[in-house]
Amino acid sequence: MDDLKKKIRDIQDFPKPGIGFKDITTLLRDASSFNRVVDIMAHRYIDQHVDIVLGIEARGFIIGSALAYKLNKGVILVRKPGKLPYKTRSVSYALEYGSDTLEIHLDAIEPGQRVLIADDVLATGGTVRAVSDLIKEMGGTVVEAAFLAELTFLNGREKLGDIPAYSLLQF
Repeated sequence: MDDLKKKIRDIQDFPKPGIGFKDITTLLRDASSFNRVVDIMAHRYIDQHVDIVLGIEARGFIIGSALAYKLNKGVILVRKPGKLPYKTRSVSYALEYGSDTLEIHLDAIEPGQRVLIADDVLATGGTVRAVSDLIKEMGGTVVEAAFLAELTFLNGREKLGDIPAYSLLQF
């Protein structure tokens, strides 16, 4: 996995001073690395009962769509306010450098659906905690939250609580 970790670029002071950003675009542009990541992550869910994959804006769309394709499942999107055209439900939450709000279509999750959450990086866990709350409010069940990478020093798993989580790479 070290070879995959080396494909991820560090950007200091982004999006604000003091933040070290993990830029996955350098891994994504390398076809063999991207294919390997998707294959490994998707393999984890082949025998699990997943009904749909949920991608979190914006890099989670990439990971989520690729996993949905490999698992032959649909994909739903959680976006920033004002980006979804239909009626939405929203949630606001704190993150490591401020706060944010996300929205999901009211009809995106059917009661009883088993949802795989996909995102690029697990940092403080606030985003996924908020998305998990939305899924539960809509009657869905979180199978697991899947991340390309995890920033272990931020202790995001603690914020996730009872949400099962998997990260392919740890920093």
